[in-house]
Amino acid sequence: MNRHLITLLLIIAGIMGSKAQINTDQVMQIGRNALYFEDYVVSIQYFNQVISAKPYLAQPYFFRALAKFNLDDLRGADQDVTMAIERNPFITDAYELRGVIRQNLGQDSLAIADYAHALTLLPENKGILYNMALAQESSKDYDNAEKSFAQLLKAHPGFDGGYLGRAKMRLEKADTIGAIEDIEKALSINKNSVNGYLMRADIAIHRNEDYSQALADMNDAIRLQPRFAGYYINRAFIRYRLDDYIGAMSDYDYALQLEPTNFVAVYNRALLRMEVHDYNRAIDDLSQVLLLRPKEYRALFNRAMLYREIGDLKLALDDINRVIDEIPNFALAYFLRYDVKKSMGMKASQSDLDKSIALAKRQKAREGLQNLIDPSRILDRASSADDAFDPDSEDAVASQFSTLLTVSDNATVDREFNNKNIRGKVQDQSVTIELEPMFTITYYTSPTELKPTGDYLKEVDELNRTHALRYLLQVTNHEYSLTDPDEINRHFQSIEYYNSYLATHNPRAIDYFGRAMDQITVRNFQAAMTDLNRAIEAAPDFTAAYLMRANVRDRIAKSTSVPADNNRNMTPPSLRSEVQEILNDLDTVIRLSPNMAVAHFNKGVVLAETGDYASALDEFNKALKLKPDFGEAFYNRGYTYFQLGNRAAGSSDLSKAGELGIVPSYNLLKRMNRK
Repeated sequence: MNRHLITLLLIIAGIMGSKAQINTDQVMQIGRNALYFEDYVVSIQYFNQVISAKPYLAQPYFFRALAKFNLDDLRGADQDVTMAIERNPFITDAYELRGVIRQNLGQDSLAIADYAHALTLLPENKGILYNMALAQESSKDYDNAEKSFAQLLKAHPGFDGGYLGRAKMRLEKADTIGAIEDIEKALSINKNSVNGYLMRADIAIHRNEDYSQALADMNDAIRLQPRFAGYYINRAFIRYRLDDYIGAMSDYDYALQLEPTNFVAVYNRALLRMEVHDYNRAIDDLSQVLLLRPKEYRALFNRAMLYREIGDLKLALDDINRVIDEIPNFALAYFLRYDVKKSMGMKASQSDLDKSIALAKRQKAREGLQNLIDPSRILDRASSADDAFDPDSEDAVASQFSTLLTVSDNATVDREFNNKNIRGKVQDQSVTIELEPMFTITYYTSPTELKPTGDYLKEVDELNRTHALRYLLQVTNHEYSLTDPDEINRHFQSIEYYNSYLATHNPRAIDYFGRAMDQITVRNFQAAMTDLNRAIEAAPDFTAAYLMRANVRDRIAKSTSVPADNNRNMTPPSLRSEVQEILNDLDTVIRLSPNMAVAHFNKGVVLAETGDYASALDEFNKALKLKPDFGEAFYNRGYTYFQLGNRAAGSSDLSKAGELGIVPSYNLLKRMNRK
């Protein structure tokens, strides 16, 4: 650990730590510098300091909103920029920023009002005019959108984006000729205009069916922006129409490397695999589709057909029963169940055939029943069974989150809390999605610009003041990884010191606790448990010892078992009894120290890991009541809300957690709000 870095960070913390003493102008400028260099998370911490000292100022709210906007925290940004406007209604940039934010949130009428206000002061501003026209077009106000585009292009005739925006509007009005003229004009101004190639490809596909031209344009778009999954999905469709199945499959594969939970890519790849008779892998894809959207009954119907095709009749019957339960008038589903039951030798199959024929007659869709197992003949008909998908339903949100966790479990990303991974657009970093871990007492922490020192616990501070331990204690939930052989050896020597001391002196609880801390540091958890038990026997009100015993019990449990799906409630009863002992220790900590927010937080972590989300929420609520700026608790409560399918509450908590410096919040916030 770099002790010079620690000293510097402590000095910075001292400068920023006092509301009354900080130089707000200086801190504000440092925050703006960080914002300029795209250190968005760092800049928010500086703006927080200014807001805390002078909450009546508009600028820190405005710049914090700008930082949040760049981190894709749109609702948090909207709240901040509104507070900036309330404090100073004459900041033109604030109205423009809020307009952009609200436009991204789909609130076009509110965005238009903000743009109109900004244009009274800046009538020829290119960005405001452009966004105003787009918002008007989005709200179907084509006449005013046409006027805004005309005003924009008169003032800025070399702006290729203006022509493309108007081309999009003209396509909405079915003016293909006018749209193509605008697209060609935009590409003549800027040959690297990705949107120009995309729009021209779309026209070639849907209006002219010129797939060769569409492929050329998609190739240009991918050349300019090679890391966007949607482009590969579009090109896969074009390649499929050109009978290039290998190329299409390759594009779907790469799209899913870029975005593993992309529903369209997974579903389309499943259909393509069905068509080329790669049934087992098509089943895998359809299973993934159903994780993303549990009520996607087209996928369930298709998977039932595939199970029938490979001879797994029981699974086929399970799937088709679910389809019929949800869509009782779907004729083809009854025919498939008849076919499956007949193959299984079940006598009750005739009624399904009769039901299928009766429904088919009623729907005038009797033709094609005998071709049920041919995927290419059935997909369009199966689409009539589509269930309206609500991405904000509790089931959909919980399933989306569960899928992200599944993808995250396969990641090998280092989530160490350091200065490197708090820079720039942190929401785009690949991170493992997991709960913020329990807080522990330790001799080491990893300082960063966001958290230059460990957390404060009264009990730990009191222990340090006694000078009864060989090293100072610190509190963190991201322990420093001890790798230096000299540092490790120093703790083995400390253990030997305690061995000798305890053998020749009357044992004290603090001595057992000190040796336990050394044992924890060198990862000898069983020996640490023995010493913590002795410390508690000697001093039954030793709060820190109970806190650490709960922590050590948790480490032992995790090191001796691999719970399924990260949920301890899926584990054997023996492990559940260990979890109860952890909770008992934390309950004792809460009884001895009722105002310790960390104890409620740790208990919430354990409960969330067991799958008891309702009880976990209760503990995180208690932690936040005791410590309203507890960023880790906001993060874990948001995480838990997502597990329960509550997108709005989860997003709100993650926004607050990010504001308080919990960096992974922005990645999860972006991924859970991508629909």
